[in-house]
Amino acid sequence: MDLHISGRWAVVCAASKGLGKGCARALASEGVNLVINARSADALEATAQELKALNDQISVVAVAGDIGREKVRAEVLDACPQVDILVNNNGGPPPGDFRDWTREDWIKAVDANMLTPIELIKATVDAMAKRGFGRVVNITSGAVKAPIEVLGLSNGARSGLTGFVAGLARQPQLASSNVTINNLLPGPFDTERLSHALNAEATVSGSTLEKVTQARLQGIPARRFGTADEFGAFCAFLCSQHAGFMTGQNILLDGGGYPGTY
Repeated sequence: MDLHISGRWAVVCAASKGLGKGCARALASEGVNLVINARSADALEATAQELKALNDQISVVAVAGDIGREKVRAEVLDACPQVDILVNNNGGPPPGDFRDWTREDWIKAVDANMLTPIELIKATVDAMAKRGFGRVVNITSGAVKAPIEVLGLSNGARSGLTGFVAGLARQPQLASSNVTINNLLPGPFDTERLSHALNAEATVSGSTLEKVTQARLQGIPARRFGTADEFGAFCAFLCSQHAGFMTGQNILLDGGGYPGTY
């Protein structure tokens, strides 16, 4: 299927690895020019070279730094001739017990996982509307749909973003101008982050990594973890010309793990 986005420009955050990289790869394959961001300059440059090798017809610009910083956001946006597609993504806050979290912990979580994507949305959607095309995809978490007890910082901050997007996406000046804003909610995907979590669980429980992994898989009807490439393919479709009638939605990709009807 031709997604009809070849030649457009996209900003993809946290793109050096994992789900962000999967999204960047999928967009590159569709002929989308990219401005990619991540904290690690070396990993980001390696990804940029990989994306150029994947499609030598596109431009790939790497801007390293913490996207939570205003200066870095400005550099990312300045590097992009026009933002047709924005993929918001950022690492989640650490797990823990809410009794141990300080006000500063909450502010960091909200700043990284709610306010930073909102600032990028604010900087780009009006220009998208004027051009008559825009796609914003926020990578949040399956925990927005089914909260995880030890991820309270993430549950709260990402749910705040979800509520904000629900209203913004339905503003007539955006929706009627072919600007869509949707959230992708990943469940367990085979990424470095999941590997760290499984290893930590094995250490804490005194079990083996294999046993912990198998127990996790038993909770997934698909009996496997997702891949970054299939996540990226779904993101690319949401960014396509064909997805113009879908906005304000929270799309859960979890292999059937969520047990609810709605």
